[in-house]
Amino acid sequence: MYMNKILKSLGLMSGTSMDGVDAAIIDTDGVNIFETGEAITIPYDDSLKEQLRSVLGEKDSSQLKEIENEMTLFHAEVVKKLLKKAKLSSKQIDVIGFHGHTISHNPKEKHTLQIGDGLLLAKKTGIKVVNRFRNADVEAGGQGAPLVPIYHDALCKDFEKPVAVLNLGGVGNVTFIGSKDDLLAFDTGMGNALIDDFMLQKTGKAIDIDGKTAASGKTDMKIISKLLSNPYFDKKPPKSLDRNDFEQVFEFVKDMSIEDGAATLTAFTTQSVMYAFEKHIPQKPTKCIVCGGGSRNQEIMAQLKKILPFPVETTEIVGWNNDAVEAQAFAFLAVRSLYDLPLTFPKTTGVSIALCGGEVCLS
Repeated sequence: MYMNKILKSLGLMSGTSMDGVDAAIIDTDGVNIFETGEAITIPYDDSLKEQLRSVLGEKDSSQLKEIENEMTLFHAEVVKKLLKKAKLSSKQIDVIGFHGHTISHNPKEKHTLQIGDGLLLAKKTGIKVVNRFRNADVEAGGQGAPLVPIYHDALCKDFEKPVAVLNLGGVGNVTFIGSKDDLLAFDTGMGNALIDDFMLQKTGKAIDIDGKTAASGKTDMKIISKLLSNPYFDKKPPKSLDRNDFEQVFEFVKDMSIEDGAATLTAFTTQSVMYAFEKHIPQKPTKCIVCGGGSRNQEIMAQLKKILPFPVETTEIVGWNNDAVEAQAFAFLAVRSLYDLPLTFPKTTGVSIALCGGEVCLS
């Protein structure tokens, strides 16, 4: 019988959308979720956000260490704020799962870089830290992403199968849990990254609030057809993307109105999801649960409900905290890492065998 001790774990996630840091606490033995605790989201200030933008795509840079230190100290403050909200001391937290922030990701070259100093965070918080979750998988020939499927599997333990969980952050990824609890996962395409970057260029604000701009524009389906001809979409999963892999898309929309450009990029996201289900998902799910920032975009949700031939629900409907899911996932993965349980699998990242990962940093 499975007998690992239940730990109180704190997870931290800085996503590709660069909105800020999500933090959440869960009680878990690395297999089951016994309790989900307090959670918070602390936005990045404009200065730190711009610093992160300035090094996206870098593999090595004189700026990286300075920005890494500043970002890590920001995470340490987030931990303190969450502990205060939860009325807990650092001694009551067994481990922190620290994802860091992805700067560059190219599994073909066995490269992935998430900045974030685990030792510094452990020192500042007085809590054991697990970070570098993707590295072992990439070094073993896996995609290093997505990492959250095993947590989605735990969340969906009592759901009717098959079921799908679609996460729309900067990049979109799907977890499919089959009728025999088999896992399949991969990146579907862009999530919010292109939409946010386009809106930033056009308006100075990296968001289309509620998808209202896209909803008022006209989609160019000829452009969508060209974009979907990219070999990535026909490539058999598992597979993953970097947020910059589709930067060339801006050449297609640069001369469009704000409304039409937002509409076309939004449709690119939703059509990519539909294509992924049609091409690569082996069974029709009983439902698809959408999480991440994209679930708050009313136009994205309206399109998904229209084009997908099965129920599409948000996390709120099934009782999950949308802002906390990814942070909870890294709290969960940190405990699995401590117990030497696998984080990645042949059908989630393409690694040859189920593999543990993460590096432990002591306080």
